[in-house]
Amino acid sequence: MTTVPDTGVPGSTGAAELAALVRAAQRGDSLAVQELLDLLTPYIGRLCGPIALQDGPDATQEALIVIFRRLGQLREPAALFGWARVIAVREAVRLARAAGRAVPDPLHDVPARDDPQLAADVRDVLERLSPAHRAVLVLRDLEGLDEHAVSALLGVPEPTVRTRLFRARRNFRKAWER
Repeated sequence: MTTVPDTGVPGSTGAAELAALVRAAQRGDSLAVQELLDLLTPYIGRLCGPIALQDGPDATQEALIVIFRRLGQLREPAALFGWARVIAVREAVRLARAAGRAVPDPLHDVPARDDPQLAADVRDVLERLSPAHRAVLVLRDLEGLDEHAVSALLGVPEPTVRTRLFRARRNFRKAWER
């Protein structure tokens, strides 16, 4: 299994094969569309889940719908994953904002690092952050994007990204320590 360049997304195709797959899907080849869906779904899910939380599966589905409806507009197949990432983040933030989830009660008992409950507790703390703060944290700290890329994805100036990231990290720490 090879890796698609610059995405870290595992796939069964290289760059040339990916371009051919995208072009075939754009022409309406149903097998190519299915293979592209299989390739994109886990990637989009990993982006949407931490941002939209409980609505992560819905955000993933909505993002995939938008991606495949607009696939014909993609001019450069090599940009597929970056283009899809923009759509996924926007859909995840949109759904998270629309959900308007209430902030859960404070977390009192913090598990040890090797406790299996840790992932659930981290998710609980993430739920306390605003969708904008979750998006910045996911893109910078989980996806490893730089401030310029995050700025472009979220459609906000770089100073806003830095401010949101600072506040998101601070709020995460505060919520974690409770």
